[in-house]
Amino acid sequence: MGERKKDLRQALAESGLLTSEQIKDAVTEGRKSGETLIKILLKKRLLDEKTVIKFLEEEMFIPHINLSTYLIDQKTLEYITPATAKKFGVIPLFLLGKSLSIAMVDPFDIKALDEVRRESKFDIEAMCSTPSEISQAITQYYGVSGTLEEVLAEVSVPEKNTGSVMPDIAEESGISKLVNLLIIQAVQERASDIHIEPEENRTRVRYRIDGILQEASSPPSHLHLALVSRIKIMSSLDIAETRIPQDGRLSYNFEAREIDVRVSTCPTIHGEAVVLRLLDKHGMLLSLSDMGFSEDNLKLFGEMLKHPYGIILVTGPTGSGKTTSLYAALSHINTPERNILTIEDPVEYELSGIRQSQINPKAGLTFGNALRSLMRQDPDVILVGEIRDIETSGIAIEAALTGHLVFSTLHTNDAPGALTRLTDMGVEPFLTSSATVGVVAQRLLRKICEECKEKVNLPKKVVESISFFKDKDVTFYHGKGCKSCRNSGYKGRTGIFEIFTMTEEIRQLVIARQSTSKIKEAAVKSGMRTLYEDSLSKVFAGITTLDEAMRVTQID
Repeated sequence: MGERKKDLRQALAESGLLTSEQIKDAVTEGRKSGETLIKILLKKRLLDEKTVIKFLEEEMFIPHINLSTYLIDQKTLEYITPATAKKFGVIPLFLLGKSLSIAMVDPFDIKALDEVRRESKFDIEAMCSTPSEISQAITQYYGVSGTLEEVLAEVSVPEKNTGSVMPDIAEESGISKLVNLLIIQAVQERASDIHIEPEENRTRVRYRIDGILQEASSPPSHLHLALVSRIKIMSSLDIAETRIPQDGRLSYNFEAREIDVRVSTCPTIHGEAVVLRLLDKHGMLLSLSDMGFSEDNLKLFGEMLKHPYGIILVTGPTGSGKTTSLYAALSHINTPERNILTIEDPVEYELSGIRQSQINPKAGLTFGNALRSLMRQDPDVILVGEIRDIETSGIAIEAALTGHLVFSTLHTNDAPGALTRLTDMGVEPFLTSSATVGVVAQRLLRKICEECKEKVNLPKKVVESISFFKDKDVTFYHGKGCKSCRNSGYKGRTGIFEIFTMTEEIRQLVIARQSTSKIKEAAVKSGMRTLYEDSLSKVFAGITTLDEAMRVTQID
């Protein structure tokens, strides 16, 4: 190992990664906020995680530890309390003599090093790791539920209340910390939604993780009113209005990431229920190859994206990954030569080099009139978040027929159903058949947790009843459940797809107003793999379980 350089700022300047002005501004901001230089650079996105790790390794000679593959002994974890680990973003690794090795985002964080040294009573050797890896490790080894009691101990809200809450109670530090804790835990657990639901004797908190609602630590019921009021204040809602639903939003910064939170309240017999939708605006966007496409489907979808004009439809229920697929498609075709515009509800992720707009019905900006405006902006490619009515569908089809490549979504059960849905909306079949390039239907399947994956024997009768597995040597797997997957046996999701392009036979069926089943027969005949078949291929590959495939595709 080389000699560690003393001056971090000098090393950054010499590396050429940043200008002296950028470094100076980051140092100034750090002095004001109390954050370290490395954390400021990550927060402002001047450097990404991989670049920071590479710099610390190669320029500062600080070893990098991959926490996703490193197993920490339970005894070692006792040297640092959960509170310290979470406060400073550190995790103990191993003890060698009188030296405790730890992983941290910024090995130059003097406050963190001093606190860990004081608490553990050992000399400290710091290694570097990414914020996401450290966050995941802290959640995995320490969890966050243990801090709920600490936070609740700080809350001073009367156990009996009159049904209203004063703003000063909602602003109380313990309540603020409780809201922060619920959001942080949700982000760490990869949750898409937080449900806060009043019941007679408790406040029920659930996280939607990988599409499934799971119970979380719940605060006592007498805190519910203050908890809801605090969320309302944060999202600029009227805390005095409890009789009607309200919608709002707030931004939350966590580990150099900006989380956009959509808030929805709804009155119930026991008080107001609140749902928070978490959108990581700078979340890691997937490439087409990461979406879960089979080799054939990936090739087919790639060919669809080469069309200079026409409409490509993506269908599926809410939460099936349609937006992610569309963003991946736009990123794939995004070049300086193309003018790509979007109209969405809401803008879920920010795409570099693409102009994104958001509808605002209260101000009169709907999908229909926004799309008309976009047509005057000289677009090459247009994304319409959803086709909801005849006005939007008509303009989208017109755009597709006049030299623009249009992407949009519909709510149908399968790919062929998208064509009949447009007809039902009032679009003339000959226009649909002429404008449509192809249709993608999709769902999301939970993947087996790699930490606890093991082989499992299924009843022979069950396997033999599925023709897809006939004459195949199949090994089935499941997850037995572990801390990493909250004992669910699943962690993460992947897509399943059915895709078809417009053939002459399908075109004639649409013009003749034939049923969805007839169009599906023609699509299968032309090579379309159904959602059911694609899900079984994921079972065959050991990616998911047969139970999950059946649950998502709803095959009786």
